[in-house]
Amino acid sequence: MNRRLVAGVDEAGRGPLAGPVAVAAVILDPARPLAGLGDSKALSPSRRETLAPLIRTQALAWHLEWVWPAEIDRLNILHATMAGMSRALHALEPAPVHALVDGNRLPKDLPCPAEALVKGDAREPAIMAASILAKVARDQYMRELEHRHPGYGFALHKGYPTPEHLDALRRLGPCEQHRRSFAPVRALLAPSLLG
Repeated sequence: MNRRLVAGVDEAGRGPLAGPVAVAAVILDPARPLAGLGDSKALSPSRRETLAPLIRTQALAWHLEWVWPAEIDRLNILHATMAGMSRALHALEPAPVHALVDGNRLPKDLPCPAEALVKGDAREPAIMAASILAKVARDQYMRELEHRHPGYGFALHKGYPTPEHLDALRRLGPCEQHRRSFAPVRALLAPSLLG
């Protein structure tokens, strides 16, 4: 296998009630190793913010794909995330010859052979890099969303179902960035249906 064209794929934002899922695919350059990579969840925000531009400039290829709430509601969160992973891999140039996907499932319609790696974001540098790009991009988007939809606290909890977010959701109702298929949002939209 050509180690120069192995892509790592990961996402950020599957659990929140609002906002998109960010999916990143990265082919690292073996000739330009990046120090300090790690699972994005274990790195500090400042470390992720420092690494993200280095990944973008030193990788052989990278692509960020957004999976928006409407697609999540239409397909469900798993299938929408898998579709985003497939699109991210298809968009890489040069094309990968192999993909390593964080998790225990593989998307359909991939441009190359692939394997799923459980806890890959803590084991495989290309997945670590993808994890960092996805997390940094989504966090930035949620900070911007806070300005468009003040009162929800998106900049702080990033749309996760924290007590603060659930309280804001009850007070303000869902905005267009909320995932209607997720139970806490659905309950507010149609409480009589949940009896």
